[in-house]
Amino acid sequence: MTRDTPREADIDLIQRIIPHRYPFLLVDRVVDIEPNASARGIKNVTFNEPHFQGHFPGAPIMPGVTIVEAMAQAAAVMVGVSNDLADKDFLVYFMGMEGVKFRRKVVPGDVLWLDVEVTRGKPGGKVWKFHGVARVGDEVACEADFTAMMDMPKASA
Repeated sequence: MTRDTPREADIDLIQRIIPHRYPFLLVDRVVDIEPNASARGIKNVTFNEPHFQGHFPGAPIMPGVTIVEAMAQAAAVMVGVSNDLADKDFLVYFMGMEGVKFRRKVVPGDVLWLDVEVTRGKPGGKVWKFHGVARVGDEVACEADFTAMMDMPKASA
């Protein structure tokens, strides 16, 4: 991390950090980045997303697993920004999820705020744990603890 480490990531920087693309890129912006500690992702939920065609016709609801994935993507972007990993073939793999609870439906038109914080992990470390809370307005939609393996690029010799 340097003095010039950004405190937010727009869609361009997000795509330079994580490999996800449509239809599985589930975070539009990451703000309030506290390097290697916490961040807030933003997901604008729209009816045009492919999962709404089948989940559920006539009553579209964002699948819970995609909410957890969105939190994980926000966490990965925070780690990537914090450790200058843009354009460096950074990959992240889910290892586990615990205490996942769904409290509110997420539907088209909602803005999903994804608050993530590191509970274990350090720069250069492979295994990181996070606590995430997804909210629509002041209402909690989902909360979860999740673990990910960060496949950091090898240092150049």
